[in-house]
Amino acid sequence: MQEINLSHKTNLLEQDPYSYQLQDVDSPELFHEMFPYSETPKIAFNYRHVPANMPDDIYITDTSFRDGQQSRAPYTTDQMVHIFKLLHKLGGDNGMIRQTEFFVYSKKDRLALEKCMELGYKFPEITTWIRANKKDFDMVKSIGVKETGILVSCSDYHIFHKMGLTRKQALDKYLGIVKECINAGLRPRCHFEDITRADFYGFVVPFASQLMQISQECHIPIKVRACDTLGLGVPYPGVALPRSVSGIIYGLQHYAGVPSDMIEWHGHNDFYKGVVNAATAWMYGASAVNCSLLGIGERTGNVPLEAMVFEYASLRGTMNGMHPEVITEIADYIKNETDYDLPPMTPFVGDNFNLTRAGIHADGMMKNPEIYNIFDTESILDRPPKVSVTNTSGVAGVAFWVNQYNKKLGLPAVSKNDPVVVKIYSWVCEQYDQGRITMISDEELEEQYKKCSRIE
Repeated sequence: MQEINLSHKTNLLEQDPYSYQLQDVDSPELFHEMFPYSETPKIAFNYRHVPANMPDDIYITDTSFRDGQQSRAPYTTDQMVHIFKLLHKLGGDNGMIRQTEFFVYSKKDRLALEKCMELGYKFPEITTWIRANKKDFDMVKSIGVKETGILVSCSDYHIFHKMGLTRKQALDKYLGIVKECINAGLRPRCHFEDITRADFYGFVVPFASQLMQISQECHIPIKVRACDTLGLGVPYPGVALPRSVSGIIYGLQHYAGVPSDMIEWHGHNDFYKGVVNAATAWMYGASAVNCSLLGIGERTGNVPLEAMVFEYASLRGTMNGMHPEVITEIADYIKNETDYDLPPMTPFVGDNFNLTRAGIHADGMMKNPEIYNIFDTESILDRPPKVSVTNTSGVAGVAFWVNQYNKKLGLPAVSKNDPVVVKIYSWVCEQYDQGRITMISDEELEEQYKKCSRIE
């Protein structure tokens, strides 16, 4: 019989949650009604809603040196150290970027980790991701790392088809690895791979419950990283498990007893839901969302770290000590120093992020930048709004460009009727009347500015 007790968190009478036991099935549960491989995945609703429960402390963790290096040319040691310094600068003294994880298998990665540890920063704390064996545990402990990630795949796709195990065998293997990790003096962070295709009540909850029991017995915190490996999570209310992000986070807390500060969401962007899923995880009880800089990661990428900086500010109304202007510094460094091809339309960091081409938009920007700029990008991101001059820019677009250039020279702003603006606009019109189809470059506009204003 279930007991009814007063919850000190909600101040309501609640039934003690049912204790879910491992369901050791003979054949894998692949949820083919939701995931028919020959069709696109289906979003099923059961209309079960769970309460929002944002933790007091929410923050960002980083995987730029782990997942972020799996889909691009590896960083050099010096590049990793420089990016680590920028992460520290961006996250601020309150540790909004709480942790970052490293590989430790190559000499280059280990050297970068050691150099970053020598900096003595409290944040981001350096953690690792390793194979689950004693040799690797001993290696990271000798380096001085206190926490490490361990892969514990939890869907039957992985348990049956990748590892060739039963659920009971997988559970026993994982629990043994976690105990070895604790015996080596490390805090385990269990990466529940493919949680959005896993049997939530038949495997995920019983496994997480046993982890919490071990944690209580050993007095060692054990984190659960809910990994949306294929980006199948859905943020909508009333979605059925295993795809419901809110259901997963609520279930880990309510049925498995995992506290908020031990829950971390790790998402991918295969269905364009990376950012909203991460925000949903925060809203329903996960303290941490795991991200990578510029969203660089496996396949379509991870949750962009810079996106969650602004998601935090939108939800909490403050940057809480973060320095968002460093985002521009990070993007410029990764583009220029590592030859990363950043798509120009990428929010916050792409070349076209706050660039307008339409003349009517430029005219509005001249009158009041709040009309078409999402916020004061110059003061917040150190990125003043820009215009590109084309055949659709109109005289307003040219005037906007001239005023931005004048600002660099310390000169006052001018109107659309200024002689220099009119002359440059006439030249632009001639270019397109003669059949030009490409954008006018800044260098060309600078040359015309000097000719028309007689500045040598």
